[in-house]
Amino acid sequence: MTTRGLRVELGGGVILHGVDLTVEAGEWVAIIGPNGAGKSTLLNAVTGLVPATGVASLFGRDVRRMRHRERARVVAMVVQSPVVPPGVTVLDYVLLGRTPYIPRFGRESAADLDVVREVLVRLELRDFADRVLPTLSGGELQRVFLARALAQEARLLLLDEPTSALDIGHQQEVLDLVDTLRRDRGLTVLTTMHDLSIAGAYADRVVLLAGGRVVASGTPPEVITESMIATHYQARVRVVDTEDGPLVVPIRTP
Repeated sequence: MTTRGLRVELGGGVILHGVDLTVEAGEWVAIIGPNGAGKSTLLNAVTGLVPATGVASLFGRDVRRMRHRERARVVAMVVQSPVVPPGVTVLDYVLLGRTPYIPRFGRESAADLDVVREVLVRLELRDFADRVLPTLSGGELQRVFLARALAQEARLLLLDEPTSALDIGHQQEVLDLVDTLRRDRGLTVLTTMHDLSIAGAYADRVVLLAGGRVVASGTPPEVITESMIATHYQARVRVVDTEDGPLVVPIRTP
C-alpha cells in the first residue's frame, strides 16, 4: 500500500497535507498522533471513502480506478463505531463480509459459508453464531467486527482505533489475534492507535501524524520518545524501554 502527496479537504479545511506513506506486504504499521491529526481520514482516503488528491495505491493499483467490489476484495476496514443492526445474528453479520464475492441478486454459495464458518471457529465465535449482536459484550463484538473483515479475505486490513472501547484484557485478546492472523495469513495491517504503549508493543513501524502531516516514521523506539510526545502531544511523559517496546508513563503536574 502506498500514498504519495495524499491531500484531503473537508468542510473547507485541509485535513491531510500531502501524506507520503508506504506499508510493505506483511507489515504492521501503527498511525499515532494527537486528536485531529487526520488519522481516521487517512484510512478513509486509502479506501477511497473520502475524496482525495495525490496517489493512493493498493498493491500497485490506483484505488480510484478500482470498482467498489474489486476494492473490497483487496482491503477490509474496521471503523471505530460500526453500526450494529438490531436483530442481526453474528452469522448473518459476518456473512456480509462475503458480499464482494456474491453475484448481484444472487445468494451466498457453499464456499462462502465455509469461509464464514472457518472465521467463526478461528475467532472462537462458533457458539455465538445465532446470537444477535446487541446481546454481546464489548470484546465479543470487537471479534465479530474483525470476523466480518476477515471474511472478505482481503490482503490489507485497516483498523481504526480497534481497542478504544475495550478493557486491557480484551485489548490484548484482539491484538494478539490480529498478530497471529497476520503471520498465518500474510495480512498487511494498518491501524490507528491512541495508546502509545500498545502501538509500540505490536507494530513493526510507527508513523506519527500531526496537523495532517507525517512528522516521524520509524521503529517504535525511534518515534515514541519523550521529546516527540512533548512536542506533538504537549504532554509530559517518561518513556521506559522494555523488551516489548516503549512503555509510556504520564508524569503528574507538580
